[in-house]
Amino acid sequence: MFRTALLSLMLGFGSISQAALPLADSQGQELPTLAPMLERVNPAVVNIATYSTRRVGVNPLLRDPFFQRFFDIPRQQLQPQQRRAQNSAGSGVIVDAAEGTIVTNFHVIKGADEIQIQLTDGRSYEATLVGADPEVDIAVLEIEAQSLTQLDLRDSDQVRVGDFVVAIGNPFGLGQTITTGVVSALGRSGLGIEGYENFIQTDASINPGNSGGALVDLNGQLVGINTAIIAPGGGNVGIGFAIPSNMMRQVVDQILEQGSVSRGQIGISIQEITPDLQSAFKMRNGESGVLVTGVSDDSPAQQAGLQPGDVILSVDGKATPDIGQLRNQIAFASTDRSVPLRVLRDGRRIDLQVRVSRSYTNETAASVHPLLEGARFENAPDSRGVRVVSLAPDSRAALAGLEIEDRILSINRQRINNVGELRSMLAGRRGELLLQIQRARSAFYLVLR
Repeated sequence: MFRTALLSLMLGFGSISQAALPLADSQGQELPTLAPMLERVNPAVVNIATYSTRRVGVNPLLRDPFFQRFFDIPRQQLQPQQRRAQNSAGSGVIVDAAEGTIVTNFHVIKGADEIQIQLTDGRSYEATLVGADPEVDIAVLEIEAQSLTQLDLRDSDQVRVGDFVVAIGNPFGLGQTITTGVVSALGRSGLGIEGYENFIQTDASINPGNSGGALVDLNGQLVGINTAIIAPGGGNVGIGFAIPSNMMRQVVDQILEQGSVSRGQIGISIQEITPDLQSAFKMRNGESGVLVTGVSDDSPAQQAGLQPGDVILSVDGKATPDIGQLRNQIAFASTDRSVPLRVLRDGRRIDLQVRVSRSYTNETAASVHPLLEGARFENAPDSRGVRVVSLAPDSRAALAGLEIEDRILSINRQRINNVGELRSMLAGRRGELLLQIQRARSAFYLVLR
């Protein structure tokens, strides 16, 4: 009797639950749902776990011979130990199912000795790092697996504020999770999160662990790679950022084709336009731009006719409201055609054509100074020092602590602004070098002997 009553009660609850979640409204019309799209898309978003082996030091007391004899400490306890630790949990997106290519954020896999990929069907694989671009915060991984699902990429230039988007990732290591929202803003830069910023801002919840995951539209096409949040309390407050798919695609293509990333340069030094400068250069009310303060000899900018004192108003028809936006537009501009510039000069607006170069500023330092052999440099985008773009792992500079993406601000206490000054300063010199280095947000000195 009791069992019959209990079974009837359970069946009753089942009926109530089904009635509470109708698949159609009172008119028989199907209700909207994201489920069909997510069933296609979810298998292309993976969970990432990274591990590293760390050396654990020996307690100084254990090095005391008296202490060792008194407590009869086994010899193995006197040796430094290695400990395997999990560094982080994040997300990734499969962009090429045939090749097993996965895109994630560089900060997700930074410093990892082992990268484990887990698919939604429970399969797990160890990934190989193909290459990375720390300044954009993109890393490319590969796994050897069959029957993978990939995401199609959408032209992120077509994304509009107000478009509905879905964020998919692995927040707080919980496993695959989806959140929904809209595109809140486009072209966010100057946040100091990455070297090159052109973020899509969204209010779809992005939390720790979502990094490297997918931001997709309602068709399931990838519009961005979830990267960062503004989180005063440590969690989502409705302000998240994703790297646009077009920006990601350019970085990934270069890594897959040539193993590294090179960016466009035109050979100028620049500064922001302040209200006083806006008035001095007779700019229109509300007009914005970037001031050219110097033009390098034999550079694409000089060949195009740019001059110090010009204000760059737009690149390829897109406004340049600040240095960050101009850097992005030049760095990721196509090098197979001339790019139009709109410039304000002496109160007149003129149009120029510049051919962006990815090689003219690159300089190998082997012939400049023997201590820099194996390093290659290019001008920093804001003309403050030179950036290390490649470095032989066994070179003296690398062994001394220099790293790719470091920015050299001065040598032997003499400030340098570009590769030309580096070459002139070191020509014919020998002996040790004192380098002032900027790495991320910190600065320090490094001695090469």
